Amino acid sequence: MISTDILEAKWMQLRGKVKEQWGKITDYDLDKIEGKRDQLVGLIQEKYGYTKEKAHQEVEQFLKRMNIQ
Repeated sequence: MISTDILEAKWMQLRGKVKEQWGKITDYDLDKIEGKRDQLVGLIQEKYGYTKEKAHQEVEQFLKRMNIQ
């Protein structure tokens, strides 16, 4: 599992990439979750109707592509 601290530290750099990956996520949504990994998983689950496991996998794959470890 990728550290939440690292995600939060790089959040400003990743925001644009998150919006590219998941176009249904708004700037307001991103402001609200402030880089918190669990909240990002929940947001993707809500916006896309994914299971929690599917949303978790999507976030993990995304962060690995972004070299966040």
